[in-house]
Amino acid sequence: MLDEGGSDEFHRRPDPSAVDAATPRVLTILSYVLEKLVARNDQLLVLGRQVAHDNGLMSNGEGGPQRVLGKNFNAFHGVRAPNISIPKYLERLYKYTNCSPSCFVVGYVYIDRLGHKYPDSLLVSLNVHRLLVTSVMVASKMLDDAHYNNAFYARVGGVSNAELNKLELELLFLLDFGVNVSARVFESYCQYLEKEMLSNGPTLKIEKSVINSSTTSTVDDATEISVEDTDHTSSPSQLLD
Repeated sequence: MLDEGGSDEFHRRPDPSAVDAATPRVLTILSYVLEKLVARNDQLLVLGRQVAHDNGLMSNGEGGPQRVLGKNFNAFHGVRAPNISIPKYLERLYKYTNCSPSCFVVGYVYIDRLGHKYPDSLLVSLNVHRLLVTSVMVASKMLDDAHYNNAFYARVGGVSNAELNKLELELLFLLDFGVNVSARVFESYCQYLEKEMLSNGPTLKIEKSVINSSTTSTVDDATEISVEDTDHTSSPSQLLD
């Protein structure tokens, strides 16, 4: 599993009583786990930049913070971290795509597999949003009988269709197209995520049935988010900052 590490005071476990009944519990659990991990890795990145600066690596072409970030997730890196939080981003994906809650667990499995396969590359605030939208989209194609296409996921996720197409291929190749998740593995990840919550307060149970909502949602352009541009791609110009 992804190594969470640390006990950051500013990433306390959400109060279960405050969770919207319409929001799948898996989103609350996954948000907590990912926020804690990203906060830890962001601190490592800051430390890496400081060490690189002190040793003159920032100016002599030896990579600087890249030595901490690793190179395998480059395609998912933005210039800046998006303004939208991980919980709000996950809620947005669920609200508009109507994918089953299980897709978020399987999406996390993909991200965790990347973490094990490329331990020198970090999940940080610069790449977590792109990795999430890509992983959840691929998971929905594997799990759900009916799912939206890449163009719709791109609109919801705040990136261009062309970029999301590239990110999907990047993810598949990084995983060596290992996108199948057995029932046993799925159950083990559910137990792990639930244990993470239990260790920090009252537990929440993950919804484990793969059921599509029969309702549809229209994307609200007024609330659409922007995942900041990368060096080689551009987010749709109509998206808000």
